[in-house]
Amino acid sequence: MTEQAISEQVKSAAPAAKQAYNFNKLHKRLRRHVGEAIADFNMIEDGDRVMVCLSGGKDSYAMLDILLNMKAHAPINFDIIAVNLDQKQPGFPEHVLPAYLDELGVEYRIVEEDTYSIVMDKVPEGKTTCSLCSRLRRGILYRTATELGATKIALGHHRDDILETLLLNMFYGGTMKSMPPKLVSDNGKHVVIRPLAYCKEKDLVRFAEAREFPIIPCNLCGSQENLQRQAIKNMLQDWDKRFPGRIESMFRSLQQIVPSHLLDHQQFDFKSINSDSGVIDGGDIGFDKPDVAPRFVDEDEDDTAPAPGERLDIIEVK
Repeated sequence: MTEQAISEQVKSAAPAAKQAYNFNKLHKRLRRHVGEAIADFNMIEDGDRVMVCLSGGKDSYAMLDILLNMKAHAPINFDIIAVNLDQKQPGFPEHVLPAYLDELGVEYRIVEEDTYSIVMDKVPEGKTTCSLCSRLRRGILYRTATELGATKIALGHHRDDILETLLLNMFYGGTMKSMPPKLVSDNGKHVVIRPLAYCKEKDLVRFAEAREFPIIPCNLCGSQENLQRQAIKNMLQDWDKRFPGRIESMFRSLQQIVPSHLLDHQQFDFKSINSDSGVIDGGDIGFDKPDVAPRFVDEDEDDTAPAPGERLDIIEVK
């Protein structure tokens, strides 16, 4: 049966069947994006012990869910241990994650550290606590990874987080950098990976709703949200609605960098260029009309369109 025939059947099917069909497409798309990121950056290797940092938010739940699915079908062997840091914020529902993880049957550890009291003592009232809290949390997670013998630390940042960080650094930091999908930790002892690097936040929202994850709110500390990041997030969401394809094009640009046509003389040897150097990366095209690729189509716009071919070079999910 052709894809078109299947889609016609789905359109005429009962609501429950349509819902199941759309969820399966969403799940497959997220698995594909995670598989592509793992393959492109060699995030997970045979014999790895991956520490999945679980905050109780939609992104980390989705990451754990997809990695567990991949582990069950992957041609390589790797272990997963979920880790949650209970920072002793007032009202934190400490029973939620253990109950959920026990039901899954996954190995896990709950680390209890009262960083909340430290942050409240050190940060003046009215100031955002996120920066100090993040530094303390990273240090504890690095220590925990050592104790558990983890070879990789998996964080749940997604495509939108990466773009927000790029624009924050450009607008406020004067640097062109973002969240790398794979890096060495601050203490130089661990490899940190972001398997959701290619996943869209709106896909993760839909996935979390469909899977009914027991979400724990992230505002228990009472800290004011990072207003600069929220402003960038709102701007990107507005662009996504008004200019379909712009976000996809921006993200693609992070994967097609041309150092010879930027201004960082430490990244490209401009000083040695002379008339014998030949044309470099297309030459002087500053006043030419830019090459505009066809509009990137959001895969959600047409649920009847066949999904692109899967590139799970390392992990083939059936």
